[in-house]
This record gives sequence, structure tokens and C-alpha cells, in this order.
Amino acid sequence: MRRAFLAVGALAVVAGGAAWWLTSPDPVSAAALQGITGDAERGAALFTQAGCASCHLAPEAEEDGPPMLAGGMAFETQFGTFYAPNISPGQEGVGGWSEADLVNAMAAGISPSGAHYYPALPYTSYQNADPQDLADIAAHLMTLPVADTPSRPHDLSFPFNIRRSLGFWKLLYADRGWVMEAPDTPELERGRYLVEALFHCGQCHTTRTALGGMEFDAWLQGAQNPNGDGRIPGIAPGQLDWSDADIAAYLRTGLTPDYDSVGGHMAAVVRNLATLPDEDIAAIVAYLGAIPAAPE
Repeated sequence: MRRAFLAVGALAVVAGGAAWWLTSPDPVSAAALQGITGDAERGAALFTQAGCASCHLAPEAEEDGPPMLAGGMAFETQFGTFYAPNISPGQEGVGGWSEADLVNAMAAGISPSGAHYYPALPYTSYQNADPQDLADIAAHLMTLPVADTPSRPHDLSFPFNIRRSLGFWKLLYADRGWVMEAPDTPELERGRYLVEALFHCGQCHTTRTALGGMEFDAWLQGAQNPNGDGRIPGIAPGQLDWSDADIAAYLRTGLTPDYDSVGGHMAAVVRNLATLPDEDIAAIVAYLGAIPAAPE
């Protein structure tokens, strides 16, 4: 009996060690960041395109002038409510973080202390972004006003409040690579970068598994709103009967072909899209026309 207890204890120790190892954070490699220095001026446009302020502005903040990234916006899901944190360059935000710390947060979902971030931060999209672009965003972020509002803790149900378990989630859903594996033209490659990485369109427009991972087989084919209120529309071929010119006009102005106007969170996305040059809008339209169509 004593030997049996010892054997069970040894197995428990081995299993615990394996689980701890499997859930360990996997930061961006030092080699990927070698020689990269952020350019704050270039990062200003990328910051807008990545939609950072769209989530991290305080809910009642004014949108004019440099953004005050105090956080606080609530995102209701079946797992509980996530609150966007303060990411301003002060003590309550990311003050004192290095560019490498910020790149690791955006691309790997890892804090400077080595804790996992929840994928409400769309690092499963940003992980495909160019590390130089992320470093430029980080450099610009450090030029913005400081907010002294403490970040609000997430309100999550058990077991989703166990942050270490995100290591298992990342094994399932992170580092999946590109959805469009081999773009045929430079235009499609640019469109893929904007849609899949920088603008992270799939985070809202793609259905998710019971554990919250994106289902690549239903890429951009629409999804249930995480708060349970309605459905986010699909934007894959066969789901829009708009011309390429209609889609480009919507992305640029927020107006549909029948002169309806964009609303909700998409209004902020359109404001960000409107900063792109025409060739980038055309690349997004080309990409949306080249992905697999939704089933009838």
C-alpha cells in the first residue's frame, strides 16, 4: 500500500510538472527582435490601423486629440466580462515597459512578469504582424498621455479565471499561422496582412469554438455576438451581394450601397480603415473576394 501511494504521488508530481511545462509562456524569440528599434512617427499610423484606441479608450473619453488609453471598456462573453486595461505610458499602465515587453504582449500574449494574457487581446492575429510594425506601435504608444486610472480586473467564472490554464488554450489556438497560406499576388499578400494580422478582422467575423478559438474552416463567415445579442455578419464571398466598388466605398465611408450607415464597434473600424491609402483598401477588397465562400 505504501509503495502504491508513493507511485501515485510520483505520477502526480510528473503530471504536474508536465502541465506546468506545457502551460509555460512562450515569448517572441530574441532573434526575431534582434536589431529592431521602434519608430514612433511610423507607429502612429499603425497604432490607428491596429485599432488600439478603439478598445483601450475609457468608455466616456473624448476621441479628439491624443488618445487617453485609460481602459475600462467591457466585453461581455460566455466566460464572463473582460475589461480593457490601462495601456497608457504611466505607472498604472505600461510605464517602464520595454519595446520587447510590448511586442511580447501584442504578439505572444505574455506580460513582462511572464503571465498569460487572455485572448480578448487579439494576439492570435498580431502574432502574424511584422515585429518591426509592432515595435513601431510600441514606440508611438510611449508618446501618448498618461492616465492614472487603475485597470479593472476581469470578472470571469471558474475555471476561466485560472490564468495559467491559458497555456493549454494557446497550445490549441495560438501559432496557427496564416489562413490564406499562399497569396497569388502582392496585392493579395498585402490584403492578407491587413485583414488577418493588423486589422484582426477574424476576431469578430469568425465563429468560435466552445473554448473561444477561431474556427478557420468558417473564416469570416460571421459569428454570434459574444455578448449574446445578435450576430456579427459574414463577409466571405456569397454573403455580400455588393460590387468591389461598393465594398471599397463602405470601408472608406461606412455607407452601404443603399445608403445605410455603419454603427456599433464597426464605426470605429471604419474610422481606422479610412486612414489607409487607396491601394490598401483595394488589397482588402481583393482578399475578401479570394477567400473560400460561405456554404449556401
